[in-house]
Amino acid sequence: MTTQPKIKLIKPIENYNGVSDGDVAARAAAVQTAMTGNASFANPPVDLTAFKTAIDQFNALIAEALDGSKKVIAQKNKQRQAVIKDLRLLGRYVEVTSNGDPSIFQTSGFQAASTTKTTTEPLSETIRKIGHGANSGQLKVSIRAVRGATSYELRYAQAVTGTATPTWTSQTVTAVRTPFLLTGLTPVTMYQFQARALLKTGYTDWSDSVSFVCT
Repeated sequence: MTTQPKIKLIKPIENYNGVSDGDVAARAAAVQTAMTGNASFANPPVDLTAFKTAIDQFNALIAEALDGSKKVIAQKNKQRQAVIKDLRLLGRYVEVTSNGDPSIFQTSGFQAASTTKTTTEPLSETIRKIGHGANSGQLKVSIRAVRGATSYELRYAQAVTGTATPTWTSQTVTAVRTPFLLTGLTPVTMYQFQARALLKTGYTDWSDSVSFVCT
């Protein structure tokens, strides 16, 4: 009897209790945006329209709580837990539905937990990893080194659907030992990325597109 290899599922980061209200809201918005209309996650356990309403209410309460009202703070904290509950439900659904496929998982808006093997696996033949920067609107892109390459070209665009053509922005990358920092991106927006290497014989083909949500 042949034993089938066990699929290692990709777990989302879930340290919600250790982050700020704004971070929870940003993560939730990224997931809601990325999963809405996403064919890979067609039957989420949470109504995404209602989830957006809950996020909007949470953001409103965050702003109202700045005046120090104990009543509003209590309401804000209660709404925070409601948003986190929905995030956890969606996270379990994405974990199971993506079935260990990083290319599918990445389109969910969730970040993979650093303890999983998939965080070190390349996303494409040229792009090794994408992560969030220190500030909103920033992403860090790690490019895989190609033997004989003198430099690399990274291009990115807001994700499009159907036959629409992306509007690419290109950046020259001369060193790949550290991630390349992209700034000025639109928060809570899905982007797609491609990269290629410059060899003595010319550029390689563009890598397959990798999608990632900026927060």
